[in-house]
Amino acid sequence: MRTPIHGVLIDAQGRCAHYRQRWDVVANRCATCEKWWACHRCHEEMAEHPFGRMGREASDAVLCGACGHLMGYAEYHGARACPACAHPFNPGCASHSHLYFRSSERH
Repeated sequence: MRTPIHGVLIDAQGRCAHYRQRWDVVANRCATCEKWWACHRCHEEMAEHPFGRMGREASDAVLCGACGHLMGYAEYHGARACPACAHPFNPGCASHSHLYFRSSERH
């Protein structure tokens, strides 16, 4: 069973209405609701709470929508492709890491 990815107009690999290019297959877990979201904009439109940023030590904060591989920040950050299936990742996602991850372990 595939992990459900939430968002607006989600396709089979987790692309949403906001990010629909071939490489837009990464979903991030919200620490508040524990759901996987296609993007921060989908969460903002659909959830009734701010996106809960994950700690960088979490081993299951990022999901590859192509194969379902779970990753932590260390494995995902800077990766050009999924380490499990080699599906390419959007290089622009790195500029959004502050939206999905806490910058330190302080809350």
